[in-house]
Amino acid sequence: MARIDFDSFVAARSTALLRTAYLLTCDHAQAEDLLQTALTKAWFSWRRISGEPEPYVRKILVNTYASWWRRKWNGELATEELPERETADTAGAADDSHDLWQALGRLPRRQRAVVVLRYFEDMTEAETAHALGCSIGNVKSQCSRALTKLRIDPALVTEEEL
Repeated sequence: MARIDFDSFVAARSTALLRTAYLLTCDHAQAEDLLQTALTKAWFSWRRISGEPEPYVRKILVNTYASWWRRKWNGELATEELPERETADTAGAADDSHDLWQALGRLPRRQRAVVVLRYFEDMTEAETAHALGCSIGNVKSQCSRALTKLRIDPALVTEEEL
């Protein structure tokens, strides 16, 4: 019985959960991997979930995303030849100067998670705190720090503001 419930949950909510995963990772392939990992973890504990399962699965999703930095190295790889330098693309310069995705990508993982849950998923501070397993005060401070960083991020600053 629990497996059928899990299957129907995945069918009904996977698109919304994938959107959250994409907003956290800013990469479609990583978002799919993150969602698959979170759903796998949820499946193993599905029988123990009481009440609405989506907040529980979102918490797994965010915690898994936050822990990936420990396992994944994002450094540079050495090569014998330097890659060619990119030429300046002036056609897309106006669009690139207001790139929210780049700015979100520069936020620390915890701050990005708070911004995604609060503003893209439209969760309350209490719901966000529950999803992240922290206090409401922590959500408020992380959100404040994230918004401060976004306000001064070069990808979001217009020429008029300089």
